[in-house]
Amino acid sequence: MTSEAQVIKTSHPNPPPSVDVLLANVLEAVAEIKAVDVTEIDVRGKTSVCDFMVIASGTSSRHVKSIANEVVKFAKRLDYQPLGVEGEREAEWVLVDLGDVVVHVMLPRVREFYALERLWTVGDQPPGEAGDDAGDALDEAAPRDAG
Repeated sequence: MTSEAQVIKTSHPNPPPSVDVLLANVLEAVAEIKAVDVTEIDVRGKTSVCDFMVIASGTSSRHVKSIANEVVKFAKRLDYQPLGVEGEREAEWVLVDLGDVVVHVMLPRVREFYALERLWTVGDQPPGEAGDDAGDALDEAAPRDAG
């Protein structure tokens, strides 16, 4: 007994929407469905996978799934079919791949555990800027001249 493989055809408008239009569309979609703590990260120069990541939280599994579905719906309004959607069944972390923009929608506890913002922004701030407590700790530990 053989069955044919299901082929998912993705087609993009010619020309596809610019990255800025796609990103604005994503941000509008997550705002529409009241996503929490939305963060946009520019990852150009850090990865060739995408140009921007949008990370958002939902208040429940149902909310996470609804946010991801809204992103897909808004993309389709641009005549843009997502390359993939992963994690919808569990809906603790749903990833929507729009090519140049990848959207991560997570429950707060999952987001805190994986800390994607920290992972993708390491090295963005020069040493000594806000949030760099290591420099302060070194200053306090340095011996003082008793002179």
